[in-house]
Amino acid sequence: MARETGRTLIASNKKARHDYTVLKTYEAGIVLAGTEVKSLREGRVSLVDAFAQERDGEIMLYGLHIAEYGFGTWTNHQPRRTRKLLLHRVEIARILERLRDGGVTLVPLSMYFSNGWAKVELALARGNRSYDKRQALAERDANREIARELGRRLKGRRPV
Repeated sequence: MARETGRTLIASNKKARHDYTVLKTYEAGIVLAGTEVKSLREGRVSLVDAFAQERDGEIMLYGLHIAEYGFGTWTNHQPRRTRKLLLHRVEIARILERLRDGGVTLVPLSMYFSNGWAKVELALARGNRSYDKRQALAERDANREIARELGRRLKGRRPV
């Protein structure tokens, strides 16, 4: 069997991008059991309630739900167990320094296979307030309308 290449998206956390302002992103490996990897390949994962925190100088991922593997036996995993993230020590130190400042949290944005290895895209993020969300929606709508009008003008049509 040929080795898997490229990047295959498993799941993304769209709500995180809405609820948080992303300051910096990191790519982290994740320690998994065999049945967890098989479940990931089936796409049976949810990042909705997941978050990362420091424990004993390591970054751990909490609340990630990986459904039990259908053909697993007594070796099956617990769906919401705590999982260790694999990062370089320098990256961990930088992340912990930013987390100690306050007002910042670690949120998983997406999960994917990169050259056959399961990876998590983590973000240092600051929570949005409701008026920030409304402002972002209004800005997105305005940009969409500008792009639409520009497209009409480039095609030679009259404005509506």
